[in-house]
Amino acid sequence: MSHHDRQAIAALATLILLQLIMLSALYAGIQPHPPITTPLFGIAPFLGASVSIALSAMIVQPLTDAVGRGLSVMAALMALVSFGPQKYFDAQFALIWPAVVLGQFAAIVIFVRVLNASRQADETRQRPAAPAGQV
Repeated sequence: MSHHDRQAIAALATLILLQLIMLSALYAGIQPHPPITTPLFGIAPFLGASVSIALSAMIVQPLTDAVGRGLSVMAALMALVSFGPQKYFDAQFALIWPAVVLGQFAAIVIFVRVLNASRQADETRQRPAAPAGQV
């Protein structure tokens, strides 16, 4: 496993732990916790889906192929619903800022690693094959 894979896995694990802790706070009623619902969906099912996608990305390897990269990006985007830049305007920001900052950092690591892995995969596909007999 490469150093870059480990960074992506660590970032995905960070998002998983942040989301599980927030989900636990929601269930336990400990402040601050995420709202039970948002205008579009219930937050607990959404956090469950977010954690599941991040775990799936880790299992299939986050940078190895298009599936892993796609799941990694989806996990980061879903985590940004809870930890994205919009949280700087949240009334509870003073209470949740460590999770927001760490969640954004983890998402950025994932985006950068996926972008780099995608570029490397494109370069590998575009290299012309060496003529027979040459190395």
